[in-house]
Amino acid sequence: MDAIDRKILQALQANGRAGLQDIGQQVGLSASPCWERIRKLEQSGVIEGFTVRLNAQALGWSDTVLVQLTLDSHTDNTLEKFGEVLATIPEVVEAYLVSGEYDYLLRVAVKDTRDYERLLREKLYKIKGIRHSKSSFVLRTLKRADLPL
Repeated sequence: MDAIDRKILQALQANGRAGLQDIGQQVGLSASPCWERIRKLEQSGVIEGFTVRLNAQALGWSDTVLVQLTLDSHTDNTLEKFGEVLATIPEVVEAYLVSGEYDYLLRVAVKDTRDYERLLREKLYKIKGIRHSKSSFVLRTLKRADLPL
């Protein structure tokens, strides 16, 4: 990956809907070589896909909760089953296996505190093997950024 590839990635992060001519103009290439580079970045896995960034609040998901979880067991089977269950819960928008005091860090989107209580009762606390959890409501997002290039 060279400097032109990085400029292409910056242009795409800034505006994923930009046309090839616009991106090419920004990086000093015509549309055809620009498209070829983007295709190679996709094939190599640098570009995982194209998506739309949605406004959670505009869609009714007013609160974000960071949930730290510890499991009773850490066998491969337990971790795999836990991951499978998390994948079925749409409110869990991100899940990380982490080092430190807790095993997992989840980012959860909910409508409000009552909705979070419902999620805990109906879904999260029904997952077998959770020993301990700690929840923190996000009060304000201070930074949300793309990857540095």
